[in-house]
Amino acid sequence: MDFFSSRRFVSIVLVILVVLNLVLLGALWRQNFHKQEKKEKTVKVYSYKNKQSFFDKELNLSPDQSTQFNALRRQHFQVALPSLVALSGMKKQLIQEAIKENPDSLAVRTYSKRIGQQQALIEYRLAWHFNSLAKVCTPEQRDSLQRILERLSTGSRQPKRRLLLKSIRITPLKPSEAPQEDADER
Repeated sequence: MDFFSSRRFVSIVLVILVVLNLVLLGALWRQNFHKQEKKEKTVKVYSYKNKQSFFDKELNLSPDQSTQFNALRRQHFQVALPSLVALSGMKKQLIQEAIKENPDSLAVRTYSKRIGQQQALIEYRLAWHFNSLAKVCTPEQRDSLQRILERLSTGSRQPKRRLLLKSIRITPLKPSEAPQEDADER
């Protein structure tokens, strides 16, 4: 007689299956009908409207000035974001072309010029944004704003970069030393 066809084996397997089904049904019943203490997650919502911004602190802005500053900054970032995204895409294309085994120097030059034009547009818009911010300020606040913007734009808040800039001496190029546009082509 074969072991798998014996009556005893079939009975044991059947009992095991019934017990497992009862355990599964009990677990499902308990999960659905027995109320467990649900641990509620608390979500903290932070409101930064009452928090004083960096410019509020540094420039001692009035509430009206602060509102105008925030509106101008929001408007500037909405206008600047597409340019920054486009600049990022162009840099990615430049890198893709530059890492090729035989990069096309005309394509590299074209990408570089487009990146420069886009960066110039961003800087132009930034200058006018600074002008708009300065118009909101009093003369004393303008002086402080100028110092803050100069400090932020030169990156002097980064100690490593500051040390690096101190060790580099930049001398202006003589007209004869200026790089030629065609010198970088192959």
